[in-house]
Amino acid sequence: MKLDSKIPEGHISQKWTNYKDHLKLVAPNNRPKIDIIVVGTGLAGASAAASLGEMGYNVKAFCFQDSPRRAHSIAAQGGINAAKNYQNDGDSIFRLFYDTIKGGDYRAREANVHRLAEVSGNIIDQCVAQGVPFARDYGGLLDNRSFGGTQVQRTFYAAGQTGQQLLLGAYSALSRQIGLGRVKMFNRHEMLDLVKVDGKARGIIARNLVTGELERHSAHAVVIASGGYGNVYFLSTNAMGSNVTAGWKIHKQGALFANPCFVQIHPTCIPVHGTNQAKLTLMSESLRNSGRIWVPKKKEDAEAIRAGKLKPTQLVEEDRDYFLERKYPAFGNLVPRDVASRAAKEVCDEGKGIEANDTNEGVYLDFSTEIQNKGKQAAYAQGNHNPTPEEVTSLGKQWLKEKYGNLFTMYQKITDENPYETPMKIYPAVHYTMGGVWVDYNLQSTIPGCFVAGEANFSDHGANRLGASALMQGLADGYFVLPYTVSNYLADEIRTGKISTDLPEFAEAENRVKDSIDKFLNNKGSKSVDHFHKRLGLIMWNKVGMGRNEAGLKEAIAEITALKEEFYRDVNVPGNADELNPQLEKALRVADFIDLGQLMAMDALQRNESCGGHFREEYQDAEGETLRDDENFSFVGAWEYKGDDITKEELHKEELKYEFIKIAARNYK
Repeated sequence: MKLDSKIPEGHISQKWTNYKDHLKLVAPNNRPKIDIIVVGTGLAGASAAASLGEMGYNVKAFCFQDSPRRAHSIAAQGGINAAKNYQNDGDSIFRLFYDTIKGGDYRAREANVHRLAEVSGNIIDQCVAQGVPFARDYGGLLDNRSFGGTQVQRTFYAAGQTGQQLLLGAYSALSRQIGLGRVKMFNRHEMLDLVKVDGKARGIIARNLVTGELERHSAHAVVIASGGYGNVYFLSTNAMGSNVTAGWKIHKQGALFANPCFVQIHPTCIPVHGTNQAKLTLMSESLRNSGRIWVPKKKEDAEAIRAGKLKPTQLVEEDRDYFLERKYPAFGNLVPRDVASRAAKEVCDEGKGIEANDTNEGVYLDFSTEIQNKGKQAAYAQGNHNPTPEEVTSLGKQWLKEKYGNLFTMYQKITDENPYETPMKIYPAVHYTMGGVWVDYNLQSTIPGCFVAGEANFSDHGANRLGASALMQGLADGYFVLPYTVSNYLADEIRTGKISTDLPEFAEAENRVKDSIDKFLNNKGSKSVDHFHKRLGLIMWNKVGMGRNEAGLKEAIAEITALKEEFYRDVNVPGNADELNPQLEKALRVADFIDLGQLMAMDALQRNESCGGHFREEYQDAEGETLRDDENFSFVGAWEYKGDDITKEELHKEELKYEFIKIAARNYK
């Protein structure tokens, strides 16, 4: 199979503009004749459904939650990037483009990333018009803050709940289209298969999660915007319902799955506290603007802290190792996420971790320096040029509260520790997946008529995603890319007419789903779905996690093969098909995670280099930094499904060409 990325010719600054100018259109009077299905209602799905509905298409939108407002985009905290240069600190479209390519360790597609940077400013304008309450400075202008991997301030934010506010903006636009009858909303429905007719995506089989009924839905095009697959690790910052099923089902129908091993480990999460924990909690990367990350210099001090014999506030400055500032002076605590995460793992592996959990893994995120600095500034601004230490501390805490208050409250409710008084405990955790369904420049998969948006596709982040760019990509795809590219595809569908759900292809797809459901419900196993999911997660975290090596990856592939056999033999799924059955939902999703986990290990094994979030221990330089192999691995690895045995999947390569950026070793020192 030859991969055609459909990247247009011309200078990178003109590619998207010229391309748009020559795309085919669907006239307004013809759009009501065409049906589009959108699976997922997070930022990418809600914005796409709202935009396509606004254009006049008939849209069906599906989410497994009880409302689009519960999509996992709501959990994003820190902000959204845009190259507006409001801070006048040297930002530009090219700078955002460059930072994103470099942050992804030169494993992203140039043309897609530049388009993302181009439309970033439009996203902010759109969201402000929707009423998103972005933070503003004293003069009323939109405020910006810094994020990892950049040396400019380009991140727009709404306290520590930016995702929630952006999703409410997209949801309001979606709700308007629902009210006008252009979008039909299917809450509590899960897509369980894609229907292809004559090779084209023509509909889906969805399960009503309340009644258990299987439904056939037809359309002229299908958009998958179902998020990422971080829950393959069991413990992640994702909502517990987040899954890969929609993406994996289209993979099994012929859509290639690209770069599955590129997984982001986020450096600032609350550490694991016990074996019965079901998910992890993210602390926004924006906190790295104000917090300093450290561990004790001496192992004995770390041991004393873990034993409860020493408090972090008792350690004087010279006994603390601010390891990011020491190793990466140019960026300090604002190095990209993969770099910060590996550095934290390194000091914990040395025995300097501060959390008293099973693995003694955790580092401090300390705000005491910021409290003093901002307190003095606030006092001075009030005309008090000789404040007392108490006044400085009080004003500094107030500044932090205004900037990050909800995050500090959340941390205290979870840990019962006051982060204004004692440093936060953090440790890296699985957060975002840069891999996903392979798409071309139009965001179309290798299945004609099947488009993939947001985190569900692979297209924009390479081997590591910069902070605050997930929200940017989701809204860019939904508001500013898909309306053009989907219309270009649909221009040839005007005469197709309504697609019948009585076609044999719909019956075949429905029977596939029924067979899968019956298989689980009739299985007389003895172990829960979670039993297998946790075991998969341990294999993935220990052998396909922050550090990977050839031996461990080969072991993971073999262990997942054995786990899969045991899963189908010994899983127990109670209840019936024709009712609300969360265990059945979970079983269907974990089946897909098991297959995906094996593919991730295979992808990591074939990539004999270290890049971004993919760190092969055999490929590092003398200082422990990633050692890329640009001569042999400057490609997108896209896998083709070849049947139930995942080890038989075939790898296809899309060569990455850099015409406008010079590839260099990533250096944040």
